[in-house]
This record gives sequence, C-alpha cells and structure tokens, in this order.
Amino acid sequence: MNLSLLIEMLIGAIGGLGIFLLGMKHMSEGMQAVAGSRLRRLIRAVTDNRFVAAGVGASITAMIQSSSVTTVMVVGFVNAGLMNLRQAVGVIMGTNIGTTITAWLIAVNIADYGLPILGVAALFFLFSKNERVRNVSMVFLGLGMVFFGLELMKTGLYPLRTMPEVRQALSAFQPDTIWGLFKCILIGGLVTAVIQSSSATIAITITLATTGTLSYETAIALVLGQNIGTTVTAALASLGASTNAKRTALAHFLFNLTGVLILIPIFHHYLWLLGKIAPDTLNIATRIATAHSFFNLFVLSLLLPAINPFSRLVARLMPDEHRKEKPHLTYLDVRLLDSAAIAIQQSRSEIHKMGDETTGMMPRLREAIVDPLEDKKREDRLFHTENAIDMIQKEVVEFISKLMSGSLAHQVTDEARKQLRIADEYESISDYIAGILKLICRLKGDGLKLSAVGQTELLELHDMTTHFLLDVAQAYKDKDEEIFVRAKAECDSLIHHIKRFRTNHLERLEANHTSPMVSLIYMDLLNAYRRLIDHAYNVAEVLAGEK
Repeated sequence: MNLSLLIEMLIGAIGGLGIFLLGMKHMSEGMQAVAGSRLRRLIRAVTDNRFVAAGVGASITAMIQSSSVTTVMVVGFVNAGLMNLRQAVGVIMGTNIGTTITAWLIAVNIADYGLPILGVAALFFLFSKNERVRNVSMVFLGLGMVFFGLELMKTGLYPLRTMPEVRQALSAFQPDTIWGLFKCILIGGLVTAVIQSSSATIAITITLATTGTLSYETAIALVLGQNIGTTVTAALASLGASTNAKRTALAHFLFNLTGVLILIPIFHHYLWLLGKIAPDTLNIATRIATAHSFFNLFVLSLLLPAINPFSRLVARLMPDEHRKEKPHLTYLDVRLLDSAAIAIQQSRSEIHKMGDETTGMMPRLREAIVDPLEDKKREDRLFHTENAIDMIQKEVVEFISKLMSGSLAHQVTDEARKQLRIADEYESISDYIAGILKLICRLKGDGLKLSAVGQTELLELHDMTTHFLLDVAQAYKDKDEEIFVRAKAECDSLIHHIKRFRTNHLERLEANHTSPMVSLIYMDLLNAYRRLIDHAYNVAEVLAGEK
C-alpha cells in the first residue's frame, strides 16, 4: 500500500470526521438555543402515557439532533427523581426514532452546498447583533459543517475501493453467514461505543457505502450493531447514579438489543423486505437511511405496547441495592450540562428549593422566640437547614459555573447570572436566620429574657418579615417582575417599624425597664432582621432586572 496515499486518506477522513462531529455539536447547541422554551414544555409534557413519552423523546432528539444528549438528559432526570422509570423508558424508546433524522440529513445529496451554507451562516453568526439570528445561523453553520465534513470523508476514503488489501480485509465481514453477520454487528457496536456517536458511525457507513467500499448488505449489518453501540453513552452516564437511573440505561440497551436479536435469524428476509420498501433504484445512502428508520420503527411498534412488562423486567434484572442510597440533595446533575436550556431550568428549580427551605426556617425561629425553654432538637433542625442551604448554594454555583464555561445563548447567560445572585441572597438570609437563633439561645443561656413589650414587638417584626420573604419567594417562582413595586413599599414599611421599635426600646432602657445586656442583644436582633430584609429586597431587585 502506498504510504503517502494512506496518509493523504487519513488526513481527509479524520479531518472530515472532526468537522462533521463539530458540525453536529454546533447544530445541537443552536437548536437548543432556538428551541429552549419548547424543550422545557416538552419535558413537562412527559406523563405515564407511553405514546406521549415516546413522542416527546422523538421530538427532543429530532430538535437537538443528538440521541446521546437526550438519553443522558433522561438518565439525569431519573437520577434527580424528576422522572420515573416507566416515563423514562417511553422517552428512550422515542429517541431512537428522533435520531434517524441524522441519517436522512446525510442521505440528502446536497454535500456540494455544505461549504456555501457554512460560509453564509458564519457571516451571519459573526456579524449579526440579533441573538435569535445568531442562534439560527449556528444551526446552519453546524449543518454546513456536517455536509462539508461528509464531502471531505468521502473524498478521503474514495481510493479505498480500488485497494486489494482493503477489499480482502472487508471480505471477512460479509453478512452472508451467521458468523459474518455477528462480526459486522460487533464491529458496528464497538466503533460506535468508542466514538460515542451513532451519527458519526452512520455517516462513516454511508460514506463508505457511497464510495463502493462497503456493500449494501454489510452496511445494513453495521447499522444493527451501531444501534447497540449507541447505548454505551447512557450506560456511562448512569455510573454512580441511582438504581432507577441505571435501570434507564439498561432499558435503552435491552430495547435495541431485542430488535437486533429478533432480526439476526431472519436477516436475509429482512433485506428482502427492505428491498421492497427501498428498491435498488434509489441511491444507497437513501436505502441505508430507510433501513435505519425501519429498524427503529419496528422495535418501537413491538415494545411500546409492552412497556409495562418491559419496565418490570428491567426492574427485576436490576433489583434495588441493599445498601441505602445516598439521598440526592439537589436536582442538579452534570449529565444535564450538555443541554443548557434544560440545565438552567433545573438550577432554577434548585433556587426555588432554597427559597422554600429559607422561608420554612421562619416558623421554627418564631417558636424559639415564643418558647422560653431551650429545645435542642428544634435548634439543631434550624442549624441543619442552614448548613443544607449553604451546600445547595455551593452546588448551584459549581453547576452554573460549569454551564457558563460553554457557549450559551444570551437569554440563558442572563438567567444564569440572576440565579447566582439570588442563590447568594438566599444563603445570606439563612445565615441571618441562624444568627438570630444564636442571639435567642444566648439570651436563654445567660438566664435573660426580653420584656413582654419587647417580645411582642419582635414577634410583630418577625411575622411581617416572614410575609415579605414568602411574597418574594413566590414572585420568583411565578416570574413576577411586578414584585419590585410591592417589595419597595413593604421594605420601607419594615424599616419604619424597625426604627420605631428601636426608639421604643431605648425609651424602656432609659426608664430602667430592661437590662443593658438584654438591650445589646435586642439591638443586635433588630439589626439582623434589617439585614435579612435587605437581602430579600435584593432578590426582588434581581427579579425585576433593577440590579
């Protein structure tokens, strides 16, 4: 074999594959940015209805052009407890339909237009100031790179068809016997597992078949193996995850394996049927894309009606672990980072949780103010909640920082910055609540107590502050940007009450109705509530876009 020709072929093939994969990535990211709100609506639409779940899986995969991203996302949802096994199995079944769109894109013979599409889209992406135009142009930029990469691969691999060494090597992988079929399936599965992109291996298969290096029958056998190999991505994503997440990955593997095992004994009859559906008068790329779609539709029609027994079988094959699984503190999962539109929604859910935990501390703090007796369990619960909120904030910051390290749409970036700020404000609020509890504990520990009037005023301030916190937290959940006007009025009112209570307290001190030590702690309590109110007001400002 001519060494210089081999090097030239490798450069063309590897370079083309790299551009193809980068194009798929850009196309996926662009589609996610354009269809972010639709993706969130689709995820919320997932129910126990098997057809809806499968439809959602197919739609999301068709939108973002990556079954790997979708399956990893589903594993992440199951791991976070946002989706049950039955729902996940339905979505996974649907992803196999959505991923066939890639093969059809490759089969469309417009590779000659790849470079012009890439060039025009790049100009719009680089020079347009409109965010939506840039996102749409990213989709076409990726599409152009896909077609241009395919053309480079085809040109690079074309000389293989005339090389006797290659033909001799490929002759060992003819699916004319059961053993030959197994070898083709194994090679297709292994290559896809290594590359972790069924789109890439489908592209390579179609390119080799188009150049005449691979026979049609071998290409179809390789496609069967590629359907098994693509399940490795979900399996890797489930490592270290919950049992249900691992079951989801197992379901993906069994789903595709079942279809392949059914077709192996009747492979030649399968080829005959494909010949009727897509006759040899069509180009070979279209025939392979048809085979890919038919296989996944066949398996879906076979197993979707049996989703309940299939889910039970998966649960039986992977029973619950005897050890107690570590509870998941947050909804966040690095598996979701590949889908920014979904990831930012999950971190938002985590901020909601921080708000709920923070406001939930207030009634227990009130009990501590009212009850003069020390309650160690109650105090421990409050301090434990404060530590949990600190941990949630740390995870949110790490998660969003990783998310922002990628290429994000302006809308997602803006939301991420808001979330970082609000998470910090909630964490500060929980710190001040814990600080107030420490002051109350200090009073009790020193055998001191507030005067009846002082306690009444403090409880009045506490109740008003609790109402303010609840109002701000609910406004963030409802995306109520009008909260700023209400928050300004409530904040001013609370500050007015704090000043009044401080004046009343100083008058009591002058009249010797309270001790100097109690006075110091009471003033610290008023200051802590003032700081707590300021941080809640900051949340309202961020929500309204004032800061």
